[in-house]
Amino acid sequence: MKREGWAKRVPALLAAATILAQIAYPLTAGTARDHVTLAVVVLFGLACITHAAVVFGGRWAAGFFVITAGLGYAVEILGIATGFPFGSYDYADGRIGPSVAGVPLVIALAWTAGLYPVWTVAHLLCGRYVTRLLATAVGVVGWDLYLDPQMVADGQWTWRSSLSGLPGLPEIPITNYLGWFVVASVMAVAVSALRTTAVDRTTSTVPIVLFLWTWLGSALAHAVFLDAPQLHYSAIYGFLGMGILGIPLVVGVLVRTGGGQLR
Repeated sequence: MKREGWAKRVPALLAAATILAQIAYPLTAGTARDHVTLAVVVLFGLACITHAAVVFGGRWAAGFFVITAGLGYAVEILGIATGFPFGSYDYADGRIGPSVAGVPLVIALAWTAGLYPVWTVAHLLCGRYVTRLLATAVGVVGWDLYLDPQMVADGQWTWRSSLSGLPGLPEIPITNYLGWFVVASVMAVAVSALRTTAVDRTTSTVPIVLFLWTWLGSALAHAVFLDAPQLHYSAIYGFLGMGILGIPLVVGVLVRTGGGQLR
């Protein structure tokens, strides 16, 4: 029983460490910031995988990781080589760990971290299969509306596309967000093929907290604590993008009383 209790605490501890590392991000610069960036991705990804293992079982968690990290990394390699499906871009060399085919290995874990909280919230809010898939894809795009501008401002990757972007974020082409929508949709379909129990509010505290922290914390950080001018725009875009799920989540999960499934 003691081992079981500790196993259940691990995702929460990793989530707390993720939040602390993200709080440290604006306080660092240069190599120190690169280390913090790497730590955030690793801690976030591990929090998601360990939570999935505790709630849905190790086999389901492994399948989720293979789908998200494997497909995400493969698409990144394709993107670096061909410019499809996101547009033409390059990662900075050696800043966040070793790379394969020009893509840092940790990027695979970033896809897992990006999808799991959004997938959880979409399943809590949406009863229909197609609605859940669309909500997951839209929520992941909302997450990237924070991620991409922040990492571009920090020089972690550079866009080489001549296509136009959103107002205030001209260096990131619209194709990037379309690519994210398509890839996230494919991942959501693949994950839905994994056998699992229904997502339940009472066991989803960790991904809910990570979702809310990413949504609201990123908006605050981009608007106030990070000094790149373009991040003032991404604060708005990310807040609205993730808010498609975030606002009904706050109303449905945090305001209502009682446990169980939301849908």
